[in-house]
Amino acid sequence: MDTSGTGPIKVLLADDERLVRSGFSVLLDVQDDIDVVGEAATGAAAVEQARERRPDVVLMDIRMPHMDGIEATRAIINTRGLEDVRVLILTTYETDEYVFEALQAGASGFLLKDAGPAELLHAIRVVAAGDALLAPRITRRLIAQFTATRTVSQTGADRLAVLTQREREVLTFVGQGKNNDQIGSELFLSPATVRTHVSHAMGKLGARDRAQLVVIAYQTGLVHPGA
Repeated sequence: MDTSGTGPIKVLLADDERLVRSGFSVLLDVQDDIDVVGEAATGAAAVEQARERRPDVVLMDIRMPHMDGIEATRAIINTRGLEDVRVLILTTYETDEYVFEALQAGASGFLLKDAGPAELLHAIRVVAAGDALLAPRITRRLIAQFTATRTVSQTGADRLAVLTQREREVLTFVGQGKNNDQIGSELFLSPATVRTHVSHAMGKLGARDRAQLVVIAYQTGLVHPGA
């Protein structure tokens, strides 16, 4: 989603702690390009607010009563008319096992709650622009940790068969957490060409965004834990 020229980024805050929501709201409301359009204390309320307010980005806590952030994310992503809503998962612990499930549910990325104000603002803007945001200090270790306990799907090779060799190479680097510039340097391609290959891979694999490409790269065994 490219929000340029379309007004402020509309943000929905979903967290069961009022102080957390208030802190985020104070920080975000003073930004010219961000507008807090709602707050929710439960996952169910987050889904309802998303349907009513049509935010660009939902800051979603994982642990909430009645419906957790994973189920709320899945409900939002699967609601007709909310296809462009991006969910940014907030988590307290670097080893939170539910983050991986949240990415599978359709979240566009995640961020630690102890991130600084500048990091949070950057995350919102990146996700609102349609990119995935996977906190560098935990992404690869986290995904590797929880895919290591899962058996790689026997259909992995079949699933990747729709990709060209170049798309497989690009997907491998995406799975390793590299950005388009870094992938371009590795493969002697322009960032624009890499972006095209990423887009084609997303379409062929049914991935909503770059975050899901990372998950697919691990699930199919294209990238291995520790790679």
